[in-house]
Amino acid sequence: MHGIGNDFVLIDARDLKINDWAEKAKRICDRKFGVGADQLLIIANSEKADFNMLIFNADGGEVEMCGNGIRCFARYLVTHGLTEKKKLLVETLAGIIRPKVTGDLVEVNMGEPVLEGRDIPVNLDGRIVSRPLTIKGRTKEMTFGITCVSMGNPHCVIFVDDLEAFPVGEYGSLLEKHDLFPNRINVEFVEVMNENEIKMRVWERGSGETLACGTGACASLVASVLNDKVNKDVTVHLAGGNLEIRWDSDDIVYMTGPAEEVFKGTIEL
Repeated sequence: MHGIGNDFVLIDARDLKINDWAEKAKRICDRKFGVGADQLLIIANSEKADFNMLIFNADGGEVEMCGNGIRCFARYLVTHGLTEKKKLLVETLAGIIRPKVTGDLVEVNMGEPVLEGRDIPVNLDGRIVSRPLTIKGRTKEMTFGITCVSMGNPHCVIFVDDLEAFPVGEYGSLLEKHDLFPNRINVEFVEVMNENEIKMRVWERGSGETLACGTGACASLVASVLNDKVNKDVTVHLAGGNLEIRWDSDDIVYMTGPAEEVFKGTIEL
């Protein structure tokens, strides 16, 4: 499945007794020797919610949350008859997430953004809004104003003037593993178009640059609002398509976007 180009292999493992999903994710997500995907999503049983979603990056690392992934996860459950509910409770490492399936679109209650540095986590105290950080790249040294947000997983948002020309791979890979970020970090590069629209490219920890990132789009809206650049309801344009992101008056961030099934098959685990 994919959510605006952010692609996943999804496995219903409720009746499987497998523990080494991290190693299997590396093989399954490999685009040369496996199926190929940004992440592996596992449907598991939950004692707290309707289902449990396990998320593994292409490098085998287990992560807390994936916005595009949970839209695909929810739509799969509904379209394949695993539940009759349209409003779901899904257990993740980031807590209980509440997606709502409406036709081809899925709206997700992403919860409140976490802005305290140590809780994101970042090795800094307080809110991190437009904080200067100097990175020495292969070609030149650059100083960025970073804004950090957690949407169940950690994000570092940077505003740029020319998104298409920016070397995302060069600086994204360096920022991901910077000492400031004890669990590594996802990096969003954002160009503000107007008060209602932003463009974003993302470097995802463990996967590299991807076509879309739902939690990254949410973090980018929050960061844009904190920097007084946009309204609280925007369209985020990503390489794979668009997401509608709203930071509501109840402090909850809502994400709405499509989720599509591409093909199904079998694989030896």
